[in-house]
Amino acid sequence: MMSFQFNKSSYSTGTSDCVEVARNIPGTVAVRDSKNRTGGPVLRLTPAAWRAFRDGLGVDR
Repeated sequence: MMSFQFNKSSYSTGTSDCVEVARNIPGTVAVRDSKNRTGGPVLRLTPAAWRAFRDGLGVDR
């Protein structure tokens, strides 16, 4: 079983608004709160749903 490899968002600050995203598993984009890495939930999206979410935020990456 593959494990997600999370990267902290470049939009996150050092003390708040910390989001990590993993794109290393085909067909899945995973998002989690970096302040709760071990016990927090992981949101799993399709790449199309992730793009729609980002587009709704006006994020270009």
